[in-house]
Amino acid sequence: MEVCRPLKTDDKLKHRPLNPYRFFRGMLCLVVFLSTAFMLLAYLGPGAVLLRYLSIHYSRKATSFFFGLWLSMWPFLFEKINGTKVVFSGDDVPRKERILIIVNHRTEVDWMYLWDLAMRKGCLGYIKYILKSSLMKLPVLGWGFHVLEFISVHRKWETDETILHQMLSTFKNPRDPLWLALFPEGTDFTEEKCEKSKKFAAEVGLPVLTNVLLPKTRGFCLCLETLRGSFDAVYDLTIAYKRQCPFFLDNVFGVDPSEVHIHIQRIPINNIPTSNAEAAAWLTNRFKLKDELLSDFKSQGRFPDQKPEEQLSTLQSLLNFTVIIALTTIFTYLTFSYKLCMVYVSLACLYLAYITHCKIFPMPLEILPIVKGKKDE
Repeated sequence: MEVCRPLKTDDKLKHRPLNPYRFFRGMLCLVVFLSTAFMLLAYLGPGAVLLRYLSIHYSRKATSFFFGLWLSMWPFLFEKINGTKVVFSGDDVPRKERILIIVNHRTEVDWMYLWDLAMRKGCLGYIKYILKSSLMKLPVLGWGFHVLEFISVHRKWETDETILHQMLSTFKNPRDPLWLALFPEGTDFTEEKCEKSKKFAAEVGLPVLTNVLLPKTRGFCLCLETLRGSFDAVYDLTIAYKRQCPFFLDNVFGVDPSEVHIHIQRIPINNIPTSNAEAAAWLTNRFKLKDELLSDFKSQGRFPDQKPEEQLSTLQSLLNFTVIIALTTIFTYLTFSYKLCMVYVSLACLYLAYITHCKIFPMPLEILPIVKGKKDE
């Protein structure tokens, strides 16, 4: 997952013009999202992390509930406020499976639209992303990524392999719902990167792809190797946009996209090869199929097997929004009314910044003596 501007952003091609109303509404949304995120993290983040000393399972349930409410505001913004149409096609998928998701990476906001699918399947708070480490340095949001257990990598396999294995090993409990999202291309798509990918593929005898980049397979293989026993399936998601690819501020101000199309193919975990070499070849073939799907989308404007539109519940979205605003109001009042609360918020910020920087994830106290004993041996 990466944040950078996508290719060829042209204001003349925007689905909706950026008028004063959309600009003011977008700025208001930014203020609301950032202020609510800060207050929820300051008051609930440390407790959710410290709860891990007692139970990782219940810590994840609490984190999923409270921060899932906050995440639900994004699909509400996309679909209800901005009027973006999210179109699903392909396989029907069950609710609350433990899955690995592989997605093409068209632009900086692809990962955010996975929330629209996760919300419909009751797993919004359990989605985890593998993202580049620089995103953990974002003020406030980096703390949230850490509390939600997103996995940060440096895109250097020599250091990333150990980090990935350690983090993935903590997700083995089948009682914990899990949507692990991986972007195997490793970066978003641009024409320049595509040309380099084509050149490399031709040199090593791999498929030459025009709508996606050649996938990096080692991270995918490690995810399978570590968690295969607890996964139900792999979801192969292909994302495409009508008109042009949006970037983050397009979403904030509601000028793009008009439609987001997500094609889903569900592959049972038992249907995926067990050896790393065969799994790597399988992933490369999946991206060849993605390339063909995107070529068809360009010519037809849709993916095959389009499903009837499943609307988000406006009432539920408003209820979630009301709860978040109410909590933020209470926390803000406490912070500016009582010095003790102000001190708490300051200490909470320091604690969150520290554990995010040092990548600290507490382990339950009952297993600490066991870990220590093994080290002593």
